[in-house]
Amino acid sequence: MAFLADALKRVKPSATITITQKARDLKAQGRDVISLSVGEPDFDTPQNIKDAAIDAIRRGETKYPPVSGIVPLREAIAAKFKRENGLDYKPSQTIVCTGGKQVLYNAFVATLNPGDEVLIPSPYWVSYPDMVLLCGGEPTFVETRLENNFKLQAADLDRAITPKTKWLILNSPSNPTGAAYTYDELKALTEVLMKHKHVWILTDDMYEHLTFGDFKFFTPAQIEPNLMDRTLTMNGVSKAYAMTGWRIGYAAGPDMLIKAMDMVQGQQTSGASTISQWASVEALNGPQDFIAQSRTVFEGRRDLVVSMLNQAKFIKCPVPEGAFYVYPSIADAIGKKAPSGKVIETDEDFVTELLESEGVAAVHGTAFGSGPNFRISYATSNELLEKACAKIQQFCANLR
Repeated sequence: MAFLADALKRVKPSATITITQKARDLKAQGRDVISLSVGEPDFDTPQNIKDAAIDAIRRGETKYPPVSGIVPLREAIAAKFKRENGLDYKPSQTIVCTGGKQVLYNAFVATLNPGDEVLIPSPYWVSYPDMVLLCGGEPTFVETRLENNFKLQAADLDRAITPKTKWLILNSPSNPTGAAYTYDELKALTEVLMKHKHVWILTDDMYEHLTFGDFKFFTPAQIEPNLMDRTLTMNGVSKAYAMTGWRIGYAAGPDMLIKAMDMVQGQQTSGASTISQWASVEALNGPQDFIAQSRTVFEGRRDLVVSMLNQAKFIKCPVPEGAFYVYPSIADAIGKKAPSGKVIETDEDFVTELLESEGVAAVHGTAFGSGPNFRISYATSNELLEKACAKIQQFCANLR
């Protein structure tokens, strides 16, 4: 009799974590490796946020928190949604979780029954489909295309919806492509969703504050208030405030759903770290100048990486509107031979050869459900990005 659960056969390890670990292993062996595989800002958490955490420790804020979050943080979340997104949520309609992943997991555990379908535009963040599978649902993919900057089209969404569709996941700006939806693009999608009243919307807005130029961010419930009763609007402090290790994600939605998610979390982890929650109160309520400063830095890095990659042989790199990723196509490199003698048959072959020969770690596009592409995170210094992109140019120049 097998000891492990059958559910584990439905999922696979995170490709981004796997590649990052491989890069660490090569570094430990003495190799010079530049890892562009992890989605984590390289900045330190702002000092005022760290000070708020230290103050909380000194005040003795070290006991069990309420499952759904401390009241000051839930109030700050409701105030953030009102101030920045024009969304009216009561603090009781918010929930604080141990990172954005737990928000998703809570929602799926609370709502999915066997056979329920979750629509996921591809390319997608690697964890979405596996979370759906672990929770007994069926991930259903809706392909997006390079010529549309990897954005879901209304007609494609309409065709993909079936009577079994329970959720649509919409991530803007996107991991892995950096694509972000304009008001008009989201309006076209919300019009489709208004026709299909059984479909719920889970918006992953984690990269909300990382958009470039004059791009203006919108979230679906803001564009179509009639969708609020079936929308879970998710966000977090990790990307905007360089707080990945603090592990705080949050969401707001209808009372029924938030109560169900609270029940799931109560039997799973209970409340998120109290110290991290007090730090997050300061992040949301305190000075916001860090966001503008980091956005400027990321925009410069984006422009550097896009420019250098588009100078590489066999690579086409679109310009993303946000996040800190690029998702270039390497369709022209397929079938070419690397200096090792290996023929590049897939995007996984491409990134494997790139890591082995040049010491640059990137993630293959098929891990995100769409290839032949690869993802680079430019959340690292200009110096390392220039060096890495020069190595990619050299690698591509040596393909025959």
